Amino acid sequence: MFTREEEIRRIGEGFLARTLPKAEWSHAAHFAATLWLMRHQPGRDLPREMPGLIRAYNEATGGVNSDTEGYHETITQASLRAARAELARHGAQVPLHQIVNVLMASPLGRSGWLLDYWSKDLLMSAAARREWRAPDLKPLPF
Repeated sequence: MFTREEEIRRIGEGFLARTLPKAEWSHAAHFAATLWLMRHQPGRDLPREMPGLIRAYNEATGGVNSDTEGYHETITQASLRAARAELARHGAQVPLHQIVNVLMASPLGRSGWLLDYWSKDLLMSAAARREWRAPDLKPLPF
């Protein structure tokens, strides 16, 4: 659970600067960085820019972007949609740390939430890692 806006800012800025320790790049941190970018850098075209940002962060922290690890296009684009819907639901007055906490307490907080919408075979495929693949089980609710 996050308790202060400073925590979210540190994650967002650390992600952009590629200085956030890899051990801190958790499921919650992915959403925290995304929500921070959406609120504090609203001019960014995140569906277009986030792939490069994540790939660069992965490489800067010793990670690899391949057909089996690192950046995943379908997960990123679905998560961006989920984060945008959650941010809109709460409005500009609600502190980001509270929004991240609510999101993490929801079904989206489970690291496997996407498996409610995609079969494991499709979601874990190299094709879904490389480019957007629509859900094959049921449509996203947002």
